[in-house]
Amino acid sequence: MFIGRERELETLKRLYDADTFQFPVIYGRRRVGKTALMTEFTRGLPTIFFTAVESDARVNLRNFSREIHLLEHPDRDPETAPVYSDFHAAFGAVFELARNRRLALVIDEFPYLANAEPGVASFLQALIDRNRESSRLFLILCGSALSFMKEQVLDEKSPLYGRRTAQLEIAPFDFFDSLRFLDGMAPTDAAQVYGMVGGIPLYLRQFDSSLDLAENIGRVFLDPSSILYEEPTNLLLQEVNKAARYNAVLAAIAEGASQNNEIAAAVGLTSTEITYYLKELQRIGLIVRERPVPESGRRAVYRIADNLFRFWHRFILPHRQTIERGIAARVLHALETGMATYMGPVFEDICRKWLWRQYAGGRLDFLFDAVGRWWGGDADEKREAELDIVCLEGKRAVALGECKWRDTAFPSSELERLVERRRLVRATATAPVYAFSKSGFTDACREMSARNPAIRLVDFA
Repeated sequence: MFIGRERELETLKRLYDADTFQFPVIYGRRRVGKTALMTEFTRGLPTIFFTAVESDARVNLRNFSREIHLLEHPDRDPETAPVYSDFHAAFGAVFELARNRRLALVIDEFPYLANAEPGVASFLQALIDRNRESSRLFLILCGSALSFMKEQVLDEKSPLYGRRTAQLEIAPFDFFDSLRFLDGMAPTDAAQVYGMVGGIPLYLRQFDSSLDLAENIGRVFLDPSSILYEEPTNLLLQEVNKAARYNAVLAAIAEGASQNNEIAAAVGLTSTEITYYLKELQRIGLIVRERPVPESGRRAVYRIADNLFRFWHRFILPHRQTIERGIAARVLHALETGMATYMGPVFEDICRKWLWRQYAGGRLDFLFDAVGRWWGGDADEKREAELDIVCLEGKRAVALGECKWRDTAFPSSELERLVERRRLVRATATAPVYAFSKSGFTDACREMSARNPAIRLVDFA
């Protein structure tokens, strides 16, 4: 069953209904559901769906020729399909087929095709320029190699620059859409599943809502035959050579190292040497470099952007020998004791996304352009301080918040401190203050909120 992506489907439908040449580019990380989206969209439409493979031009041309042949002769054996002389002739034939009828051409894993046939972007450009006014072709290029798609398809230096009619970056689902894959699971368990794998449909489908969380973890992560057991290593090897050093960098960040020198020390490299690995991991979207908002004068920090990689490096990789010897109980114990701390940043992300959804739904009484995290010095208390959430309108802090993933109620002492910390980001005395709590609030917190409408209490339920 296909779930979600309503906005993306609506965009593609609108372009298709224009009945003119259209060229949307679709990209996003592996496993995010791009192929499923294109399959759902083209269901029932006349379509040539060609998936390039990591092979030579000859193999890809043969496969492409077969897909073209199947459109015209669906009942014939594809093995009998004639092979075009080259890709230019094959694409030219597709443009000709689309001259008098609407036809979709999907090229999935376009980077593989471009590597096998380096001139493909240039002759696609020529064919588009020659036929765009007369063609009814609906051409989709899709790829998982983010840097390739941005630099070789979308960048101004690409031969295809200026030809696309839309671009869709397919992002992982947020927590609220991920719940649709976990129907029937307790919401707090679903939040922890999201914390383990993020919003990737394939990963979410590995969990069984009829099982408790420990059983699911045992089946999905603590069984060496499960697909997620090796998934981070396999994904990394598709993006970089010699994954060992990159895994060491990710492990250091997962264990709490967040600045260049800390990560370098943990890995055994100099600060100069570590910069290359950090930039590569940023390029492929596995880590992000985060600055405090608003600026506090403190240095930026690195964090793992992908929940699966963060969870796997924190809890699975250090225990692989134990897991492979069948002693899963010890790993479950480590998970039980460390999960509350691990979930802190995950819950912060969920709360930020909730604010964006409230804003989009017109349910907030303030405007903002960005949401982030703040850290810096507290001159009054003479110590370092942090704020989990700061909403900015321009450079001005207009709301702030704190998030607690604990089994105890949010205490009034921490709510009082949060209210007082408006001064750290120069927010006004009436700026909204949000307290988010997994386990509710004390009566004293509720009394404070009843007296002061700027204090908003949001429990997980």
